[in-house]
Amino acid sequence: MLLRATPVAGAFNDAVTLPYSLRVVDFSLAMQDVYDLLFDINTALLSRDLRRIEDTVRPAVFSGIVSDAVSGSLAKHSRGLGVNNFHNGHPDLIPVGKYPHDAVQAGDEGVEVKATRGSGGVDAHGARAAWLCVFRYEVDGTTEPAVDRGPTVFTEILLARLELGDFRLNDRGALGTRTASPNRAGLTRLRQNWIYRR
Repeated sequence: MLLRATPVAGAFNDAVTLPYSLRVVDFSLAMQDVYDLLFDINTALLSRDLRRIEDTVRPAVFSGIVSDAVSGSLAKHSRGLGVNNFHNGHPDLIPVGKYPHDAVQAGDEGVEVKATRGSGGVDAHGARAAWLCVFRYEVDGTTEPAVDRGPTVFTEILLARLELGDFRLNDRGALGTRTASPNRAGLTRLRQNWIYRR
């Protein structure tokens, strides 16, 4: 039976430092929006005897879906941030009204949002000084039969202002795209300013 996930009320850090007038409740509401979205999608898929979206798309695609959904929901609930309307612009969320048409290719204000199922770092397309928000999640990919798998849940939300020195460059060879990840200092900074842990 398909279950709908909900945030764990006692797992939020009310002492976290948040920029741009963000509130802890904004993150709770965004989590619930994503949980509801996944529940609705999977209900529709299973009703047609299809597999859950988590079992259908590649992990990188699913991370992108979760990142986009959480960014859009945070923009909806926050008081001063909106989605960056520039295609693949940085950061994902920008202060409303700061940039023309709320679009910027590479802005110096806002919050970059990443979703990952990894327990370590998170890849970015480049090292940039910015607020970085990481949503970690777990996917049940082992319960059998697959129709009894538990819902995808967020396990941690981290947020910190990282500088260029907080990243390491990842060499991907001649055929890959070079990325950057928070280094040990960057990860420490993120983990110190946690929003949610379950």
